[in-house]
Amino acid sequence: MSKYLFLFRGQEARSPGTHPEEAQAHMMKWKIWMDTLAAKGIMLGGEPLDMPGKVLSGKAKKITDGPFVEGKEIVGGYLLVNARDMDEAVEISKGCPIFDTDGSLEVRPIQELNM
Repeated sequence: MSKYLFLFRGQEARSPGTHPEEAQAHMMKWKIWMDTLAAKGIMLGGEPLDMPGKVLSGKAKKITDGPFVEGKEIVGGYLLVNARDMDEAVEISKGCPIFDTDGSLEVRPIQELNM
């Protein structure tokens, strides 16, 4: 098994104007999906990310407020999962509720470091 990172992008149900009952129902879909992955031993961990943040850049480590990106590009959270290979990781990701709100999910392999 290998580890993969799921990065969730989009505003999701936290968007201003989302009806509270609608947001609660959407979050319940997330809970059910993640509980299912955890019960199968697929999900290793994960957390939602809060706003705002800071961005450090360059050799001078310049600090700016941010990230200031278009709403659909906001990284809202992540999961770390086990999968046989990239194809299986992508299949697992297809059950994610982020697609209900037209969000996107990036699947990235975790590189093993041989130190």
